[in-house]
Amino acid sequence: MTKKERYRFLIDYFLEHAPGAETELIYDSPFQLLVAVILSAQCTDKRVNLTTPFLFEKFPDAASLSKATFDELFPLVKSISYPNNKTKHLIGMARMLMEKFDGKVPMTVEELVQLPGVGRKTANVITSVIDNQPNMAVDTHVFRVSARLGLTTNAKTPLAAEKQLVEHLPAEYVHIAHHWLILHGRYICTARNPACSRCGLSGICKYVNKKKKT
Repeated sequence: MTKKERYRFLIDYFLEHAPGAETELIYDSPFQLLVAVILSAQCTDKRVNLTTPFLFEKFPDAASLSKATFDELFPLVKSISYPNNKTKHLIGMARMLMEKFDGKVPMTVEELVQLPGVGRKTANVITSVIDNQPNMAVDTHVFRVSARLGLTTNAKTPLAAEKQLVEHLPAEYVHIAHHWLILHGRYICTARNPACSRCGLSGICKYVNKKKKT
């Protein structure tokens, strides 16, 4: 099977089975999504969604969060992984939004990565989810699933995987393909004991074929 055929199989499968795939983070604005994505680093979306309602009630926008003190914000995010750093990042992010971007979340990766707590993966999430830009955020699920399915070859880093995925996916599907891959990795193609028997992508899966040969 050629690489082009492999990607076509993936797209056709998910267009049929998950045409409306989207982030599981709950938000009402680009600012709230940015906060949620920063909090989600090395933390589950479920935990983030349990935390953000209280945070957004007190700090619904960049203007209010930029005025927060560490002691005001920390208790609201202390159940999240790395709460000290994330508290500092959120306040710093909000202040930079107010000082440099008029309180609005910018929509380019280059601008977003200037914000405290925002790396390339987070910037790709924001621009693809909010603006449907053809940017691919590669987290641990996307990295694992892409390799197992043979979508990426010898990609040693998330950036290498990102470049291969963006190269081979039609631009109009890049933003939703992130959700296809991350949700598939979260619920089917898990790191341990993947549910291969009920996976509709086993026909193109190098991981399954390798297991059959051993």
